Amino acid sequence: MKISKSRRLFIKKGALASIAIPVLGINLLNCNPEKKKEVETSKESPKKLSILILGGTSFLGPHQIAYAISRGHEVSTFTRGKTIPTVHRDVFKNVEQLIGDREDNLKALENRKWDVVIDNSGRKVQWTKDTANLLKDNVGIYMYTSSTGVYYPYKGSNITEDTKLVLDMPEGLTEDQKYEQDYGIMKGNSELEAIKAFGKERTIIVRPTYMIGPADRTNRFVHWPIRLAKGGATLVPGKQEDLVQYVDVRDVAEWYIRLAENKQHGTYNAVGPKDTQTVMQFIDEAANTFDVKSSFIYVDDYEFLKENNIYYQIPWVMPEGDHYGSARIAHQKAMNAGLTYRDLKVTVKDTHDWWYSDAVTEERRQQYNNDSNMLISKEKDIVSKWKQRLVKD
Repeated sequence: MKISKSRRLFIKKGALASIAIPVLGINLLNCNPEKKKEVETSKESPKKLSILILGGTSFLGPHQIAYAISRGHEVSTFTRGKTIPTVHRDVFKNVEQLIGDREDNLKALENRKWDVVIDNSGRKVQWTKDTANLLKDNVGIYMYTSSTGVYYPYKGSNITEDTKLVLDMPEGLTEDQKYEQDYGIMKGNSELEAIKAFGKERTIIVRPTYMIGPADRTNRFVHWPIRLAKGGATLVPGKQEDLVQYVDVRDVAEWYIRLAENKQHGTYNAVGPKDTQTVMQFIDEAANTFDVKSSFIYVDDYEFLKENNIYYQIPWVMPEGDHYGSARIAHQKAMNAGLTYRDLKVTVKDTHDWWYSDAVTEERRQQYNNDSNMLISKEKDIVSKWKQRLVKD
């Protein structure tokens, strides 16, 4: 999922961008809940797969690699060789690391065979088209990492995988709308290129919502683990009924590998949490991660929030206009296909511990904490303004 330029003061531009028995199809899982439960919890070793990951060193990839190797699979990555992973670094000694560039150098992929390709770095339609066509005769399954951004503008209240996508730029959009629409159009057309090359029976499309957890390079979620660990009076934006959606990156990563093992072709919204959740419920649960005393200052005036440039604080996004349905995306199909969810407190604690580990530089932490655009640095000032407004009212 992607946010417009005017709404990117708190998160950096980023990609807004799992069953042991192999070859067990989705239809059997859907019609037999007991079998589904058995598959999800089984420790039996799956059939060994050779997996190629396009990308693999940033956020989602390292978690996919660690899980795949733990299940006995062989992994190759294809990258430019410029990004150093911040988690699971030790597993990369067991990874074949191919170097190239999706823009103009796919030579390392020529005349090679894999069971599965996972396309995490498809940021241009042409890139997906080129790699899919190059690999279609030598790879069994193509998995494309898309985004719930394909549903922009989010007008509905129950957005499903069958929702019609916008595939061409409409007329009369604002610059912000064009920015968001362009991302969704790119992802939607990239999905089509993967399906065109491999066919529906050999293609898996995964559309994640905001992925959170260790190794996130966008800083879009880290505010909550940092702030809630400190306790005290904490600003929470949004109205009581505002919904939130998010998913732990590890839940998505592990599910990818299980989808590949089971050859569960199709399109899925990788969305959580399992049950409908409001921003207040999210905060209450997340705050219980830490043994500190906290109180919450709920700022529910959208106009006040806009005046102070708070259009979102992931996973909360102001549900107005084109973003009304951004947290109303259906995920039953994904759960039926084996997507499971960690406890939110685990996600919050692990993200907090990662942020304060050697995996993150002190320079990055200081830069984040000192950024005047970040809520962490201007919270006190905004709370003061809010209290003054309440007194006036």
